Amino acid sequence: MVEGVEQAAVPVQVRELVHAYGEHRALDRVSFQVSPGEFFGLLGPNGSGKTTLFRILSTLLAPASGQASIFGYDVAAQPDAVRSRIGIVFQSPALDDMLTVEENLRHHARLQGVPRRQRSQRVTELLTSLGLSDRRRQRVGQLSGGLKRRADLARGILHRPGLLLLDEPSAGLDPRARRDLWRTLDKLRGETGLAVMVTTHIMEEGEFCDRLAILDEGRLVAMDTPANLRAAVGGTIVTIRADKPDDLARAICEQMKIDARVLDGAVRIEHADGHALVPRLASAFASRMAAITVQIPTLEDVFVQRTGHRFEDEQAGEPS
Repeated sequence: MVEGVEQAAVPVQVRELVHAYGEHRALDRVSFQVSPGEFFGLLGPNGSGKTTLFRILSTLLAPASGQASIFGYDVAAQPDAVRSRIGIVFQSPALDDMLTVEENLRHHARLQGVPRRQRSQRVTELLTSLGLSDRRRQRVGQLSGGLKRRADLARGILHRPGLLLLDEPSAGLDPRARRDLWRTLDKLRGETGLAVMVTTHIMEEGEFCDRLAILDEGRLVAMDTPANLRAAVGGTIVTIRADKPDDLARAICEQMKIDARVLDGAVRIEHADGHALVPRLASAFASRMAAITVQIPTLEDVFVQRTGHRFEDEQAGEPS
């Protein structure tokens, strides 16, 4: 079990959080909580509010209104108490490329206040746990992206926090290194019992979370387990390519009395049994269709249903 974790307290509690940059409201009355030992994800495109929320929870930014607490400590009023209870891993590793892995960890152990007599043991334990024992004397600058990220995870939990905050942890990693990172995070959680909160804009990463909160333009548009979120969309998604998608969508609505809308130049239909619907569509509109596909809902489909636009359509960035 992680040292210093208040077992009765909620790792993260956010109530009606609001923050704005001038006229731009980055967070709009956001509320949620993270349970002990939970792997909680914040999924959203650029400009959705993830970075602002991360900065508030890590005590780098005070919210305009609302409240955020870590293990019962207010992030604005009690930042020192919060900082001693969280570990933070940013998008870019906070390591010195010219120092070895072990030198980096020993340096950060001192900065984080790890007692001198415990430093060597903790560094060795983490290197072993994260599969870095054979890299301890290698310069960080010589490591691959995946190994460097593992070393940064070790840095983030040297002081044995109760909550690990990860901001886009797999940014810049290839798919294999990304999967390896998430296996490592799951292993760490199992060994330490800490809660993990991660921000990401990568849909597949949302599937690794116990629960997922989806943000768009500062609003919390959905929150549940990934499976429940997908199930709420419906049985299947039917997509039709056509020369005149608007005309086809209108005709389908009028003649078949089902909801059809145009998204990214294609007709989109959410239906309980798309495979049974396809023959009916083909019989009625074959001459107007170029291609038709059926698939089970994804987290992208959840986002589309809740916002009316695709995930990658949102290009606005949050002010720095």
